[in-house]
This record gives sequence, C-alpha cells and structure tokens, in this order.
Amino acid sequence: MAKKIKDPGIGLSSDKQAKRFINPDGSFNIKHVNRRTSISRSYNYLINITWTKFFGWVLLGYVAINSIFALIYIAIGISAITEPTGNVFRDFLKAFFFSAQTVTTVGYGAMAPKGVVFGIISSFEALIGLLSFSFITGLLYGRFSKPKSSIKFSEVMVLREHNAVDCIMFRLMSKSTNVMIRPKVEVTLSLSQKSKNKKYVNNFYNLKLERNEITYLPTTWTIVHPINESSPLAEFHREDLSSLHGEILILVTYYDESFAQEVHQIHSYVLSNLKLDERFVPAFHYDDDGYTILDHDKIGGTKSYESNG
Repeated sequence: MAKKIKDPGIGLSSDKQAKRFINPDGSFNIKHVNRRTSISRSYNYLINITWTKFFGWVLLGYVAINSIFALIYIAIGISAITEPTGNVFRDFLKAFFFSAQTVTTVGYGAMAPKGVVFGIISSFEALIGLLSFSFITGLLYGRFSKPKSSIKFSEVMVLREHNAVDCIMFRLMSKSTNVMIRPKVEVTLSLSQKSKNKKYVNNFYNLKLERNEITYLPTTWTIVHPINESSPLAEFHREDLSSLHGEILILVTYYDESFAQEVHQIHSYVLSNLKLDERFVPAFHYDDDGYTILDHDKIGGTKSYESNG
C-alpha cells in the first residue's frame, strides 16, 4: 500500500484545468503578478536569460544611452562638437557617434567638446559608460561562473514489462563530456484528484526506484520505477495511467568537476505523455577500435516492445 507524503513545496490545492507544475526546461510553471522589481531581481534576470536575450538587452541599452545623449547634444547645439550639416538626421548621427566615442572612452579625436557645458555633459557620460561596462563585465562573469547542470532527459517516459513487472522508465545523460560524479535521483508523483467535497487536491507520493544513486555516469542512465504493490500506481490499470491528471517530479543531484561543487536539475513528465509497450533504443555502441560512441540524439529514441511472457 502506497503512503502519501507531505507537500514537497508544490501546494495541495489543484484544479481541473491545472497545468503541469514544472516545464520541460526545469522552470516552475508559475505566473507572477503584482511583483515589485529591484536591482537584485534585474541582476537575477540578466544572469538566467539566454545569451541571445542578454546581448539583445546590452545592445538596446547601448543604443538607448547614446541616443539620449545625442539628443541632449543636439538640443544644446551640435556646433560645439562639429560643424552642423543642416540635416537633422545627419546631425543626430554625428552626435550619436560622438556619444559612442565618449561612452566607450575611445575618443578618435575627430570630434571634441567645446565649452564648459559640453565638457560637463561628456564627462558625466564617460562616467556612465565606465559604470555600465563594469556592470556588464560583472554580468558576464556571473553568467560563466554560475553553476549550471547539463543533464539531458528523454523526451518521453515508457511503460513496459521488466523483470515480470510493469515499470515506468525514463532516461538521462550528461549534455557535456564531463562525467557526472555520484548522481542521485529523487522522484515524486503528484496526482490531482477529487476529494470528498468535490474539490481537486494534490496527493504526493515518493516513487521507489530500482536504483536512485550510482557512482558515475559517462553514458546514459535509465531510471526504473516498478509498479508493484508498494507503488501508488498499482491500483490503476496500465491503460488508464495516461488518463490520470498526474505529474512525475524529478530532482537530480550530482558533483560537477567544472564548478567543483554539487549541482542539481529539476525536470518533470506528465502521465498523459506515457508511451505504452515501448522501449528505449541503445544510445551508445562500440566502434572498430573499441571506443564507446555515445549518440546524444538517441537519448529519447524508442521502439515497440514485445513481452516474452
């Protein structure tokens, strides 16, 4: 008989339309409203976004700062920097280029400020430039130095007979060439079910695994949960599992040599995506010289399975 466990931090309340708790990328499926922003949160955001978005924000900030100061220089009088052309757009470009030279402290010498007012403004802009590039340098260091796990999960879970018992399986591997040291897995089942008062609630169970820890992982690891009498899924028919409003929550922890510390990664599968009577295809083989060839594209590959029983 499976025993319920306390809420692992997800929450007991549920709904018929409730979506999965954890997205495939490991982020929690939560929308925040009325959240106040701060510099620390901005730093957190810039550390965790993709490189494309990061450099997009850097470019946007660079263009915005130079555009603002270019407009200031034009408003004061661009003649104190260079000879006006009479064309607003060309004068703006000249002021923009002067601003870019000032904010980056390049100073080619073709344009130079004249007068105290321009000198004060350009000096202030140079200070902003120094602070901005220091901030960006800190962000770059933070992005590179922040410990990040590199685990790749199979796209699906499979349900097939193993050792004369139906088992739910999924597979994982390292996305990098680094060997995962002492990886361990904790798997929790969340089932959204109707209570006696006809409200939906979340029930949580720890899923027992054949192995929840190994010494090292250079290739792939298939995680196996046998659906025996101690499994919370034993009371359901195998064909009905995919119709349950359930999610399997996964936490993987291992020691990463690159960061010289323990890292973790969160993932989840929904039972509706469970593939019956399928098995994972081998993801590695040996070449003629005896080397192990690991194919990262085959981590989620499956094919039909037929029981010998």
